[in-house]
Amino acid sequence: MRQVASKFAILVFATITFMTPQASAQVFVTGEAGGAFFKFAVPQPWNGDLVIWNEGLSLATNGPFTVDPANPLANLGALAPIQFAQGFAIATTGRRQVGWAVFKSNNDLHSMMDNFVARFGSPARIFVTGGSLGGLVAIQAIETAQLGNVVGGLSLCGALAGSRVWDLALDMRLTYDAVCSSVPGAAIPGGAEGLPADSTLTVAQILAAAAQCTGIPAFRTPEQQARLAKILSITKLPESFFQTDMIFVTFGMADLVHDRTKLNGKVGTQNLNVDYGDPVINGSVERVSGDVGASNRLEKNYTPSGNVGNTRIVSLHTDKDGLVIVENETAYASRVPAGNFTSAVAIETAPSHCGFRPAEALAGWESLRAWVAGAPKPTAASIQATCQAVAPIVGGPCRIDPTFVLPDPDVRMRPR
Repeated sequence: MRQVASKFAILVFATITFMTPQASAQVFVTGEAGGAFFKFAVPQPWNGDLVIWNEGLSLATNGPFTVDPANPLANLGALAPIQFAQGFAIATTGRRQVGWAVFKSNNDLHSMMDNFVARFGSPARIFVTGGSLGGLVAIQAIETAQLGNVVGGLSLCGALAGSRVWDLALDMRLTYDAVCSSVPGAAIPGGAEGLPADSTLTVAQILAAAAQCTGIPAFRTPEQQARLAKILSITKLPESFFQTDMIFVTFGMADLVHDRTKLNGKVGTQNLNVDYGDPVINGSVERVSGDVGASNRLEKNYTPSGNVGNTRIVSLHTDKDGLVIVENETAYASRVPAGNFTSAVAIETAPSHCGFRPAEALAGWESLRAWVAGAPKPTAASIQATCQAVAPIVGGPCRIDPTFVLPDPDVRMRPR
């Protein structure tokens, strides 16, 4: 194994060092398709295959991509320099929607592909990749978009449980309300809708309200510490993600509910029969029935089916992610055929969202490439070995644990 790993490291080093084209050999196109900007990078020579990169969730309006001569592959994913050096064309698109953009993401990808094919011709093979929400966008595209000959998918910290992540968001928001609404200055309007449609509250104001209830790390009263501990005991999310998650469950939920192209003013989640494991919270939390039509629309946009055809998918996650929790891997693994899907989890000392080391991400990509080329299905152990082989070149450490058991998603994403 050590000899094989050493040869692999030499091969990757040669690929990175000697195959990287000069700027004059790069072709970039930026434009706008159906309201979403797009960007392409095509090396010369091109190997005929295309990598599609999908960015994560953004609550900001999309703008045009830029081409920075010092970093021409920006916005195309962390692996873009290596993929480009290997001869792959790379494409990405902005989105006509912000937030939970899967209602229109397939349309954006189709517009991007139409423009790519018109300029460069049809790719022989397509790899669809993405991180965070982009991981779900990639899975949705593999399952439903029919973009062409999609042979592989790579998800990094992907929201692969799909619309079920909003159950956890609802639980956090309503738990916060139950614990904090009576604290002076801590109440946040909106509840299950995130914020009212006409709200003018800012991120700073939301965080200031939350700080009234739970304090800040260096200046918490015992009462504030007790309230924070109660919220975290119910949601089972890491303390370091509390502020980030509060932004998501207020502004993200508000966008989902009030955007006319999404749920159009209706709440698509509910908690009528949820047991929060705490009699005080069970008795005081707001109970929300939701709207049946909005619930169906949310499930369609998008809860994965697992119908991936012959596409092979590698998915990586960090174990302590407090925004897109690792249970997303379990949820998707229960739906997709085992022969088409493999996941690996990196063990963190401190929680992060998508905090992969360069060697870990590269190991996921190289394992997918080899699998598509005919190698056996990769395992967490083989991905870790690949990571260790490339770590001296691109940077480690390698933290993938082959013994990690994916946790039951029903513990934190309580069933409805």
